[in-house]
Amino acid sequence: CSLTSGKSTYCTALQNHCLTVKRTVHVVNLDPAAENFKYKPAVDIRDLISLDDVMEEMDFGPNGGLLFCMEYLVENMDWLEEQIVGPYGADYLLIDCPGQIELYVHLPVLNRITKKLEQWGYRLCVVCLLDSIFITSPSRFISGTLTCLAAMMQLALPHINLLTKCDLLNDKKETLEKFFNPSMQELLADLNQSSAGKFQRLNEAMSELITSYSLTSYLPLDLTEKESLEVVLAHIDHAMQYGEGLEPKDIDERELNDEKL
Repeated sequence: CSLTSGKSTYCTALQNHCLTVKRTVHVVNLDPAAENFKYKPAVDIRDLISLDDVMEEMDFGPNGGLLFCMEYLVENMDWLEEQIVGPYGADYLLIDCPGQIELYVHLPVLNRITKKLEQWGYRLCVVCLLDSIFITSPSRFISGTLTCLAAMMQLALPHINLLTKCDLLNDKKETLEKFFNPSMQELLADLNQSSAGKFQRLNEAMSELITSYSLTSYLPLDLTEKESLEVVLAHIDHAMQYGEGLEPKDIDERELNDEKL
């Protein structure tokens, strides 16, 4: 959800990991503002419409242009259906979406796209990426958590929140322990110390909102650790029940003998 959360880097890393474990994954780019990424998209929205073209031809700014692009996609979902349903069928798709949070919490654009994907028979899991800088202070943590909560409520789908760039955290272990199972009362007390008195009631209201829903939790993502991606992928698979309908794979005796050797 965050512009600097490293979503394209995450898509590249997850695709490479799946290739390593011999699992087929196709990456779909639905970000019309994308410029450079290391993965090769199987489907690219920029073949339909791009932000640069919209800004040049319609004299829109970046935000207005992006919204126009996504609404244009919603109006032309038959294009997306032709691009993915025919060629890739029931394959595993990793969809790289725009990072502007407005698309997830204020506008129904992404919600309409996900509803169409469900109609086409896809099981979905939303993976919301949040830069680990959001767990470096109580105010940032509450802000990021409210953002994730709003996206969860708007999209109404299985949802996993990832904290990215955890390898860049100072005192990584201590910071993760503090914010992964936080005491909202302690965070509220810390926040109130740095807030003017007139904002303390607002702080309390936000804290109560997060506590009352009790829906948001986080997984750490450290791309320098292979196990981190494995844990994330396992959570995603479980959330959308991936693999439950697959037939058991026959064991190749030659592969079994090779493993014993």
